[in-house]
Amino acid sequence: MKTIVHTEKEHIESIIRASDICYVGMADTDGTPYVLPMNFGYKDGVVYLHSAREGRSISIIERNSKVCITFSTDHELVFQHPQVACSYRMRSKSVMGWGNVLFEEEFDKKVEALHIIMKQYSDKEFKYSDPAVKNVKIWKVHLDAVTCKEFGAPHDR
Repeated sequence: MKTIVHTEKEHIESIIRASDICYVGMADTDGTPYVLPMNFGYKDGVVYLHSAREGRSISIIERNSKVCITFSTDHELVFQHPQVACSYRMRSKSVMGWGNVLFEEEFDKKVEALHIIMKQYSDKEFKYSDPAVKNVKIWKVHLDAVTCKEFGAPHDR
C-alpha cells in the first residue's frame, strides 16, 4: 500500500466537502497544543467555523491566531495479508490546511458565514434570530497552504 499526494484543487475540495467535521489545531503562547473537532463551512479557499463568544479556544486565538485544520474521509481498515499485523493500515484521504483566524463581527457577514456552514450539512434555507447571530463567534480562516494525501492506496494505482 502506498501514500499518494494530490495537488488538484478539485480533488482537495471534494475531500473537504465530504468531511462532516474538521479538527482545528492551535497552540497557546507557551506552546501547549489544543485541538477541537468542529463543524465548518467551506467556500473559495476559506473555512468558516462558529463557537461560543468566550472560552479556551477564543483566548488562545486572541494570543496566537495561527491554526492548522485537518479534514479526513473514507476510513477503511485494509491489509495485505490477514495474518501479518504490520500489513494492516487505515485507508483514508485527508487535507491539512494552515491559516490565521479572523473573527467576523459584522452582522450580515456573520449571517452569510452561518449560511455557508449550514450548506455543508443541508440544502435547506435557514433563518437566524438577532440574538443568535450576536451571540455566536464566527471564525474565518483563509487557507494559505494546503496538503492532501491518500493513505493505504493499492500499489496498482
